[in-house]
Amino acid sequence: MARLFPHPQDKYPVVHIEDTDLDLPSHVRNTDMRYTQFKTIAKGGKCLIQSCKDYHLSRVVAYKSLRKEIADDPFEQKRFLREARVTAMLQHPNTIPIYELSRDNRGHYYFTMKLVEGYTLREVLDLAIEEGTQAVDGYGFHRMVTLLIQVANALDYAHSHGVVHRDVKPANILMGPFGEVLLLDWGLAKVWSEEPDEELERLPFDPEANPSLTSQDKLQGTAHYMSPEQIEESRDLDARSDIYSMGAVLYEVLAGRTTFEGDTVRTVIEQVKNDEPERPSDVATDRDIPHQLEEICMRCLAKDPDERIQSARRLVAELRSWRLRWASESR
Repeated sequence: MARLFPHPQDKYPVVHIEDTDLDLPSHVRNTDMRYTQFKTIAKGGKCLIQSCKDYHLSRVVAYKSLRKEIADDPFEQKRFLREARVTAMLQHPNTIPIYELSRDNRGHYYFTMKLVEGYTLREVLDLAIEEGTQAVDGYGFHRMVTLLIQVANALDYAHSHGVVHRDVKPANILMGPFGEVLLLDWGLAKVWSEEPDEELERLPFDPEANPSLTSQDKLQGTAHYMSPEQIEESRDLDARSDIYSMGAVLYEVLAGRTTFEGDTVRTVIEQVKNDEPERPSDVATDRDIPHQLEEICMRCLAKDPDERIQSARRLVAELRSWRLRWASESR
C-alpha cells in the first residue's frame, strides 16, 4: 500500500559533495552597491554576520562572510561554500532561507540569508542557569520539548538527504519572535561522497582549549555535544551522531548543566569517550524531571550508536508521545 505522505528520500535526491564543494566561478562577484547600511550582529572565530539593506529588493537581510584574517584561506573558503550550499539545498521550515552566494568587490565569499531576530537556546539556558530556574518566559519542559521536536524535524529532513549536521548545540538553535525555530550553522556538515575530502572532514583541536568554543584551531564542534564517534573522527559516522548531540542538548534542558564538566577540551572529550553521565534527576535534585524525558535523553547519549534512538524521526515520535502524555495529565 502506498504511503499517503512519502518520506522525503523517496522524492528528493541525496546532497552530494560534488555539488556542495564546487568552486564558485571567478567572474561571479557583486561589484555594485546592492548591499548598504551594514551593522554587525555576531562575530565568531571564523565568520562575521551583519545585517544590511538589500537595495534591489528593499529589505533588510543577514550577510555572512569569512573574517578578513582567513578570507583567502582555501580550506575555509571550501567549508564556507559547503555551509552556504547545504543550507540552501535543505529547504525546510526549520532551516534558514539562503538568498544569494557570491563574491564581494575584493573577491571574498559571502552569502545572504533571511534575517531573524530572536534568541538562541544558549541564551535562554544561560539565563535560566543565572536565575536558578528551569523556565524562562514560559520556556518550561513542555515548550522546550516542542522546540526540540522542530530541531529534530530539521535533522530528519537533512538525514534523508544524506547530510549529518555535526554541530547541533544550543548556540545553533534560534527561536524567532513568531514561533520560528531554526537549526543554524551547517558549516561542519558531512555530506555524501564516494571519496570524501579527508582534510575537510578532519576535526583538528587544541586539547587545552576552552571546551565551549567552536573556532579556528580548536575542536570543530563544541566538545560537550559531540558524539564519541565524532571525537574519534570515525569514517563511519552517520546520522546517529546528531542523535547523541540532541541528547546532550536535552540533558542540559533537564539538568541545567552539560553532561560533563571540565576546564579543557581534553578533559571533556575523555569524559565523553569513557564516562557515563549522571542521570539528570541525580544532578538536579530540586527539579521534578519527567521520567520518560530522562529515559529518552539517556538513550540518545548511549556510547554505542546501535543502542541509541536510531533516527531523528523516531526521536520526534518519542518526544511527541511524552508531550501528549503531559497534556493529558495536565488537564
